[in-house]
Amino acid sequence: MTFHTDLLVIGSGVAGMTMALEVADHAEVTILTKRSVSDSSTNEAQGGIAVVVDDADSPEAHKQDTLTAGAGLCHDVVVDRCVREGPARLKELIARGARLDQEDGKLSLTREGGHSNRRVVHAADATGAEVQRTLVKACQSHPRIRLLEHQNAIDLIMLTSFGGPERCVGAYVLDEAASTTDHHIVETYVARETVIATGGAGKVYLYTSNPDVATGDGVAMAYRAGAEIGNMEFIQFHPTCLYHPLAKSFLITEAMRGEGAILRLIDGTSFMERHDPRKE
Repeated sequence: MTFHTDLLVIGSGVAGMTMALEVADHAEVTILTKRSVSDSSTNEAQGGIAVVVDDADSPEAHKQDTLTAGAGLCHDVVVDRCVREGPARLKELIARGARLDQEDGKLSLTREGGHSNRRVVHAADATGAEVQRTLVKACQSHPRIRLLEHQNAIDLIMLTSFGGPERCVGAYVLDEAASTTDHHIVETYVARETVIATGGAGKVYLYTSNPDVATGDGVAMAYRAGAEIGNMEFIQFHPTCLYHPLAKSFLITEAMRGEGAILRLIDGTSFMERHDPRKE
């Protein structure tokens, strides 16, 4: 079966749903997610959102902290835009209904590794889940957004007209909700514009804090379509997970280190001072 939409968004994390909400007042939007809507890196993020909201802090300080942590690999213009637009994006999120922790009528601020000031707003230790809840509710209530679960994008549809350059006109999608072991249903989604917002490929590693859905599908589709792929070696690993030999490990927020937690070897010895004067 073939479906038509103005904008096709592949992925239901913070990037995909924010993009959908930005466009939906002007066009019909379809969001596809390969598992349930809550299966995303966004949903599993814990610590909080780094943004300057305190008068004692500044975008300049936030920028410098980011550049220092990036060890010379950051793009200055990108960092500058992120730290300066952060407060406005946070206000938009709150306006959509995000419930963030407060103290004395102001946003509660914690601190995470690499930050010289307390600038991390949060929703307890499940900030990502609150962001996901907020955006899912906004998307599901918008009359021009369709959010479809268990729709696994297989490949982009590329066309060439009159000898011109190739362009993307949608995607082929495995409908896992309707498929069975013996009968797989592949649908065609035709769109004026297609956005890939599928996250990274962290699950290429056996031991990682990334969710099971981070398998690089979107990166592979973009590559096959001719996109130039870069920086694939940069995979985020959180240094703290809860380990149990009989259960799946899960993330423990890095805010713990920002609040003073110390990383130790099994014998209790601290070790970060051997590697960096900033320690944890």
